[in-house]
Order: sequence, then C-alpha cells, then structure tokens
Amino acid sequence: MNLPDAEQLILSLADQVRPLLDEGAALVGIHSGGAWLAQRIQKLYGKNVDLGTLDISFYRDDFSRIGLHPQIKPSDIPFDVEERPIVLVDDVLFTGRTVRAAMNELFDYGRPGKVTLAALVDRGGRELPIEAQIVGAHIPLQPQQNLHLLRDEHGTLSLKLHEAA
Repeated sequence: MNLPDAEQLILSLADQVRPLLDEGAALVGIHSGGAWLAQRIQKLYGKNVDLGTLDISFYRDDFSRIGLHPQIKPSDIPFDVEERPIVLVDDVLFTGRTVRAAMNELFDYGRPGKVTLAALVDRGGRELPIEAQIVGAHIPLQPQQNLHLLRDEHGTLSLKLHEAA
C-alpha cells in the first residue's frame, strides 16, 4: 500500500485548522504524534497561538490491563481552557478511545467552549461515536494493520504501516 506523504498531509491539516486559529482557538496535541502535529501547525500558522499537550496514559480505559506506557510525558496546558475553543490534534484516529481519554483529561483543566478534533489520518474502525471534523486523509485499514507516525532526527514526519502478528 502506498501511503501519502505525511509532510503534505500536515500542510493540508494546517490549512484546514487555520480558520479556527484565526478565531482564537488553542491547539492541544495528544502525545506523542498529535503533539508533534500541533507543534508543526503552530509553527506553520506563523502567529501567536496557544499550544498544549496531553499525555493520556492515566486516562486510558485499558490502563489496568496494559499498565503504564514506558515513556510517559507530563501533560502541559499553559493557558486557561475555560470557554476557550480547542483544536484537539491526534495523529491516527482508530477506535476513538484515545480521543475519549484525551477529552476526559482536557475537561480536568476546565470546560472548553468547543472542541474540534483534527486527525492527520482517519483509518476507520471506530468503537466509540467519535469523528474528526478535520482530517488530512482517510486510509481504511484492516483490524490487524497499524499505522504509526514517525519523526526522524531532523523532525521530518512520516507514516509507516505495520502488520500485527
């Protein structure tokens, strides 16, 4: 399967997010890929925009089963969330469980005025009624396939497909 160029998808995503940022929305990226994307969108936007990151490790519904991820990063929301429009950024939207956990954590910081979900890739396979309003690409995958966003030492992002064993 030929995957789209992640760098081109980021440009498309940034163009789609721009009107929300013009209206005062803040960016919040989900660790780790969503955080990379939110940082890139902030940089591409070229104006001052508030940026936060969420690590949902403690909010996952499978936490008791799989335990902690070995690379937990602290969440950082350095602005007031109350009544603020938020663009929640994720790399690959699959079941919707990561986004659900992120929204639970986000609401611990306050009640946003509106939350818009932006995902670089929607791969289908939803288990919860969660949909992204902004999507870079729709890439339907089989349940045994996994799509990962990777970042090299120069900060260049790429997509890689893995087949589960």
